[in-house]
Amino acid sequence: QWTVSGIMGEFVVRCFSLKKRLSSLSFRPVAAMSTLLINQPKYTWLKELGLSEDNGGVFNGTWGGKGEIPAPKRGEIVRQIGDALRKKIKVLGSLVSLEMGKIYVEGVGEVQEYVDVCDYAVGLSRMIGGPVLPSERPGHALIEQWNPVGLVGIITAFNFPVAVYGWNNAIALICGNVCLWKGAPTTPLTSVAVTKIVAEVLEQNNLPGAICSMTCGGADIGSAIAKDKQVDLVSFTGSTHVGKQVALMVQERFGRQLLELGGNNAIIVFEDADLNLVVPSALFASVGTAGQRCTTTRRLMLHESVHDEVVERLVKAYKQVRIGDPWDPSTLYGPLHTKQAVQQYLNAVEQAKQQGGTLVCGGKVMDRPGNYVEPTIFTGLAHDAPIVHTETFVPILYVIKFKTEEEAFTWNNEVKQGLSSSIFTKDMGLGDSDRDLFLHRPKGSDCGIVNVNIPTSGAEIGGAFGDTINYSKDLPLAQGIKFE
Repeated sequence: QWTVSGIMGEFVVRCFSLKKRLSSLSFRPVAAMSTLLINQPKYTWLKELGLSEDNGGVFNGTWGGKGEIPAPKRGEIVRQIGDALRKKIKVLGSLVSLEMGKIYVEGVGEVQEYVDVCDYAVGLSRMIGGPVLPSERPGHALIEQWNPVGLVGIITAFNFPVAVYGWNNAIALICGNVCLWKGAPTTPLTSVAVTKIVAEVLEQNNLPGAICSMTCGGADIGSAIAKDKQVDLVSFTGSTHVGKQVALMVQERFGRQLLELGGNNAIIVFEDADLNLVVPSALFASVGTAGQRCTTTRRLMLHESVHDEVVERLVKAYKQVRIGDPWDPSTLYGPLHTKQAVQQYLNAVEQAKQQGGTLVCGGKVMDRPGNYVEPTIFTGLAHDAPIVHTETFVPILYVIKFKTEEEAFTWNNEVKQGLSSSIFTKDMGLGDSDRDLFLHRPKGSDCGIVNVNIPTSGAEIGGAFGDTINYSKDLPLAQGIKFE
């Protein structure tokens, strides 16, 4: 064990070795499961990420340095971090797939997102400003100036073990902050590998690697970060349940917090929608990452005139999803992350049946090694059924029939979670329709992300929250799904 001295006091960083058992994947068994992965021929590529049998800490030393580093210079360091990630993008993407269970192309894409955020942050490093405002007093000027907050504690979830840290880290660094990262306890190797890459860049610039420190652990470490007054800002990404606990702990000490929690996201499909866009959009948004995205589509609201056709076409599309080993290039759908997630899936399926839902697709645990479940669709549930209002982090889609725009908009907003939403329509609000209002509160969607003719999942890095409109008739599908 080692401790990070100085700004964090006695924060213990727990050592661990590569003895991780990967329950999420269907890899072939080896002779001795206790054998370290890194010593197995299949996993020797882990050494390319600087991992070894024992990983005692990314930076074993004390805080140092003096003087200020101008924001553009900080941006240059972040640019170098992005370049270092580019060089490791495939091997790091493989590790994400190995630990988390998402398909390989998604793992690589997640690392690419960190790279893109670095590029974005580099530009911001030359644009941090503050307005000069007129003063009521002669010979005076009011000036706003933004200063670093200090230490940013970053607590991330299992489903995006690289990208979420990247969003926080790149922006925090160009703003002049230092970071302490607690990744998910089920993806520790990814956390170590990323932090080693970042620390190496810092040290090449004669800066201590501890500027971006990392700790492994569970709720005890997360609670310590939330309660510690030395942590000036706590950024937490995870479940709403845990997020509430973190918020209370941070608020108790009047600390700053940034929370990215759950989403019970809906797609609304009107009678004039292009169903050739609707079906692939609903499929990818509901089964991508095995339903383990915060922006996953969990509610599909269909106008009564297109309900039956969309359900029929969507069920056919679900049956074409190729399920298998996440490392197989042809796989489109991998396992759930843990056995607990499998149990949550089974509980949700049972509750949906009890509450009046009709199972039209899936609903079972698959008979194969690993945490595989069938992508699932339910119809016939009431819009306000308890299970429909519950965010279950699994690939279950609830299809709901509606008659009017007002009905659909009201149901979209009635859940407690408000993250992402979409409508599909050819009417862009140029007539008498109120559909353009969906983009704008208070009469529209009460969500941070509002899309038109694209699904709920994903968000471009160039904006925070807002609207995305697809004016084209195309929805590129690079992964080869066909919908005949």
